[in-house]
Amino acid sequence: VQLQASGGGLVQAGGSLRLSCAASGSTISGDAIAWYRQAPGKEREWVAAIASGGLTSYLDFVKGRFTISRDNAKKTVYLQMNNLKPEDTGVYYCNVGWKRPFRSWGQGTLVTVSS
Repeated sequence: VQLQASGGGLVQAGGSLRLSCAASGSTISGDAIAWYRQAPGKEREWVAAIASGGLTSYLDFVKGRFTISRDNAKKTVYLQMNNLKPEDTGVYYCNVGWKRPFRSWGQGTLVTVSS
């Protein structure tokens, strides 16, 4: 399966964006899917994950602001990001796995939050 992230853009602090992670090839219904991000000059970090049954987990910094969800029929996982902060700026990626990536990285989507 290949995953493609999209939906990034430029937004002011306090704004919202919804990212999409679309799978091509095989189904993802049995897989946990996670979002990661890489800020300029920093290492990539795990942000949120959703299990096949819908269980979710979040980085403390985004709890209460971000919501991860999935639509298995559309083979898509979403990341709804509200009340964005400049510290959320980075390239966002999705990957198979709970908190450890299982696939090679695809092209991410850039999120820029201005103050």
